[in-house]
Amino acid sequence: MNLEKFWELVETCRRQAESRNARLAWFRSDLSRRPLEEIVEFQMCLDQVTRQAVTWELVAAAERIFGGWCSDDDFCYFGLWMVGLGKGAFGRAVLDPDALADTPEVLRLVGRTWRTWGDDWPGWESLDYVALEAHGLVNGNPDERGDAFYAAVKTRRGEHAVSEGLVGERWNVRDEDVAARRLPRLSVMFPLSADA
Repeated sequence: MNLEKFWELVETCRRQAESRNARLAWFRSDLSRRPLEEIVEFQMCLDQVTRQAVTWELVAAAERIFGGWCSDDDFCYFGLWMVGLGKGAFGRAVLDPDALADTPEVLRLVGRTWRTWGDDWPGWESLDYVALEAHGLVNGNPDERGDAFYAAVKTRRGEHAVSEGLVGERWNVRDEDVAARRLPRLSVMFPLSADA
């Protein structure tokens, strides 16, 4: 599986299933019908794609959407959620994080506090485990901790390790003047409270 096939799979899943749980079930079912090598390659593609979203600009966008804060874990799950938006929306957001303002998934959050987001929460931690689950189903050990799976990912990746660290320039999303310049639409859509 290469990145083109990965994105084809994501887009097919988006057409086939509406909710995140339905999409996870679809991914699990589809991946568990593939050879173990393809399941490992799916995870490698997912890691490679989400790595593109590890920028200070997207951290700021996530912080704005979340009301002025975003933990490291929340940001990791936010990147996985962005994959679920599809290739086009993901690519636009990586180039211009303010483009998230155009997505229906973000528009549904406007005017609501994070306490009321429920199933609309902009994070998708479970996507990071779907290949592991499919791998366990295929190799006959659905309860595996992942040692064999993650060893296979590491071996297959070899010297092409995913780099660490955020890219770009860090800035304070709570500085309204800077935020209005760098994230003009998200800043209007998600005003920060005085205690943010």
